[in-house]
Amino acid sequence: MTILTRLYKLAVIVLLFSISACTSVSNQPILIPPPVTENQSFTLYPVESSEQIFTLSDTITQQLDAAFPSTKRNLNTTRKLLNFLLENGDASLLYQAGATLTANQAYRDLNANCLSLSILAYSIAEYLGMQGQFQTVHIPEYWALNKGYNLLTGHINLIVTQHRNNNTNVTYVYDAKTSLVIDFDPNSRGEKFQTTPISKQRITAMFYNNKGAAAMLNQNYDLAYSYFLAATKADKYYSAAWGNLAVLLRLDSQYDNAELAYNYALLLNNDNNTALGNLALLYQLTDRPELADKILSKLDLKRQSNPYYHVSLGNNAYLEQNYQDAIKHFNKAKRIDDNIHDSYFGLARTYYQLGDFKQAYRQLRLANKHADFDHDKQRYQNKLQALSDMTARVINH
Repeated sequence: MTILTRLYKLAVIVLLFSISACTSVSNQPILIPPPVTENQSFTLYPVESSEQIFTLSDTITQQLDAAFPSTKRNLNTTRKLLNFLLENGDASLLYQAGATLTANQAYRDLNANCLSLSILAYSIAEYLGMQGQFQTVHIPEYWALNKGYNLLTGHINLIVTQHRNNNTNVTYVYDAKTSLVIDFDPNSRGEKFQTTPISKQRITAMFYNNKGAAAMLNQNYDLAYSYFLAATKADKYYSAAWGNLAVLLRLDSQYDNAELAYNYALLLNNDNNTALGNLALLYQLTDRPELADKILSKLDLKRQSNPYYHVSLGNNAYLEQNYQDAIKHFNKAKRIDDNIHDSYFGLARTYYQLGDFKQAYRQLRLANKHADFDHDKQRYQNKLQALSDMTARVINH
């Protein structure tokens, strides 16, 4: 099986746990991390090295060598391969938003998130003699539900160019002729969001952060700590990793250390709203309601215009079985932006719980209509069919 055949089944988008930092390393002041990792009782597990994350296997490089002879490696030929990966990434129904994989695993398993696919694209481009530059894409705050948690997602993309001559005082400008933007989110590609270049070290830290978040969701706290510690070592200025480490410390009842880690995350990035919200939760747990309320009021006001915020509130209300409140939040999200499928799906499952199958079916159809990805459309189609079959059985009886 050729690499192009295998790449056809790859999936798209990233899902990061809780936080995505948007600051670059180069502009950070010299800061001393808090001593929260000293004398910890967590058991350390080995994690992937940076080389293991990015290096392509001999099988992949042999296929690349066969498809792209060394004399024909340039941006135009590389563009064909990366465009193929980009345009066909959503063909797989094996999509998993939370799957953070190395380049080799993403290629082998055909099942990865945006971060992993970007790592794969970067490694392929570098092997073919191109230069890759990762970027953070400054998208609005977006939450997705995973195992009962509202997880804040972030997004990156990749610019691929011909290798540059570093011995000249030339300023390079990216354009469509000399560069290729690899972005696995069609919504991001369609919008002109601001971007910030980020280093390979930051991407490595993001990899560890995602893996740690997955372990924390599975209550494997020793493994989660191992990954968060690796993330802070790979990039000590990565606010997201410190924020997630703080969550883990709070879960371990290390409230003082958690507060230190939250404040350090905010010192690194004062726009880290998730760390700020989690700090408010810590204040509530430690009987400081005035400080908590001050933060939560500020965040609520800041997020009122964000439809995904109201979707997340609706999801929370749904999980607490406050179905009327859930409907209010989902409708508020819909009034702000009526093209978001998440709000329609939230309404559909809420109406289903209330026994209003007609409304549930109507909202599911709207969710299907506004879904961006084939895997979401298929998921909604399956639910529509199941709801239709169930309704038919009820009527026939």
